[in-house]
Amino acid sequence: MEQQPQLNDHNKQEYPPMHTTEHLLNATMVKTFGCPRSRNAHIEKKKSKCDYELSTCPSDEQIQAIEDKVNEVIRQNLPVTIEFMPQEDAKKIVDLSKLPEDASETLRIVRIGDYDACACIGQHVENTSEIGTFKIISYDYDEERKVLRMRFKLIK
Repeated sequence: MEQQPQLNDHNKQEYPPMHTTEHLLNATMVKTFGCPRSRNAHIEKKKSKCDYELSTCPSDEQIQAIEDKVNEVIRQNLPVTIEFMPQEDAKKIVDLSKLPEDASETLRIVRIGDYDACACIGQHVENTSEIGTFKIISYDYDEERKVLRMRFKLIK
């Protein structure tokens, strides 16, 4: 089923390598900590940030392990593919809890090899080899809100 995504002003300006990296970071956080995908993300070409709901602040070693894992996945040169499927089928393979109520019945699913699959209308690279090196710039943890904010960039 071939369809063109509906791009709004925000995702027309996305930087595909950074957006694909956000997906890899989300998948790595979910696999490592069992947390939901980022609750809030700000993706830009120079640097980006994602917020994650975590019960405790990760150690410096855990943060380094996240960076290392994302870079390991990038170096696997995984294909990034897009497919369209009905919501009913999509909910069997991706988390649709953040999907707006007025979302289309047909969803665009972005897969990064066998590492991640997510409903997404954004622009992506065709292969992780196009990304470069992922670098966590800084992070902080809000103890009251139980939210980890990670800031990161890509190095070519």
